[in-house]
Amino acid sequence: MRYLKHFGGRLTKERIAQYEKSPNWIDGTFRNLESTTMEITPSKIPGLLYQQFFKRKGREPIQPLPIQPFDKEAFLAPSDEVKMIWYGHSVVLLRIEGKTVLIDPMLGPDASPIAPFPVKRFSENTLNLINDFPEIDILLMTHDHYDHIDLSSFEKLKPKVSKYVTTLGTARHYEDWGVAEEDIFELDWWDSIKIEGLKIHCTPSRHFAGRGGNNRAKSLWGGWTIKSESENLYFSGDGGYGNHFKEVGERLGPFDFGFMECGQYNELWHQIHMYPEESVQAAIDAKVKNIMPVHWAGFALAMHTWQEPVERFVAEANAKSKSFITPQIGEMFNARSDSKKDWWNQHL
Repeated sequence: MRYLKHFGGRLTKERIAQYEKSPNWIDGTFRNLESTTMEITPSKIPGLLYQQFFKRKGREPIQPLPIQPFDKEAFLAPSDEVKMIWYGHSVVLLRIEGKTVLIDPMLGPDASPIAPFPVKRFSENTLNLINDFPEIDILLMTHDHYDHIDLSSFEKLKPKVSKYVTTLGTARHYEDWGVAEEDIFELDWWDSIKIEGLKIHCTPSRHFAGRGGNNRAKSLWGGWTIKSESENLYFSGDGGYGNHFKEVGERLGPFDFGFMECGQYNELWHQIHMYPEESVQAAIDAKVKNIMPVHWAGFALAMHTWQEPVERFVAEANAKSKSFITPQIGEMFNARSDSKKDWWNQHL
C-alpha cells in the first residue's frame, strides 16, 4: 500500500547494530548533545491539532506565493562562484564546482501526507519544478521529517540523482524506495565525505527525526557544510539554539554563506526550533559572513503568521549589523549577494 510506503524503511536488527556504533545512539535512540524536551502534554494535543488545521488566518499568504522561473542555461553556465536557488521552506538547489547539489528536496504539495487533513504548500505546482532541474550530482538530506523529504518528490527526482548523502539511519528509507545501497552515504555528526572536489561534513543540530509513531529518534538529524576550493557553505538544518553552533564555527568555519533555520517555532517546542533572533545569533556563533532565513514561506506548521519569521530575522540582523539576504523564491544568487527585497509584503 502506498500509504505505508510513506513511512520508509523498517528497522532491522542489522540496522540497529550499525546505529549502536554511534556515540550519539544511547539506550535505543539517537540523542541530542544537550538535554532537549518538548512541553507538549497529552492534554494540550487536541487544542494544538484544532489550531493547526482550523485556525489558518494570517498563517498562510492570501494568494499562492509565486516562484521565479528557472533559467537552466544560466544555472549551468561555468562560474567561479556558487549559484544558489531557494524554493521555499528548506529546499535549496546549488551549483558549485561544476556539480549540482539539492538539499532537503521536499517539493510536494502537502507536508502531512499521512494525516486526515493536508498541510498545503504556499506555492503551487512545485513538483513540476523537477521537470526542468538538471541532473542532481548529490542529494543532501538533513533528516527524515515529511516537510523535508516526501515520497512524491523523491520518486520524481530519483531518475536524476547520482549520489545520496544523508544522516545516519535514513538510508533505509532510500533503499525501501528503490535506491541502490552503493549510491547512498550515511554520515554521523562530524563525519565527512569528499565527492569530486567537494568536502561535505555532517554537523550536529538540536532536533529529532522519525517518520512514524514507533521510530522516533531511530534516525539522526543534522546540518551540512559544503566546502570547495574557493567557498565554504553552512546549512544549519532544523533545530533549537545550542552550543553546537560555536563548535561548528570553530571546527569548520568561517563560512562565506549560511542557510539558517528560521520558522515553525513555538514556546512549546522552543528547544527544537529557534526563534528568529536565535537564528541570527547562531550564525554569529558559527562564524558565517552572509546569511539567509530558511524553513519559512513553505508551510504553516506553527501558530505564528507566515511572514513573522523573516520580519523578526531581518530586524535582528539589522540590530546586530549582520550581513543577510532575503531573495525571492526561485531567485538565483551567490554567497556575496545583497538581495534584500521585502517581497512578502505583497502577499499579506
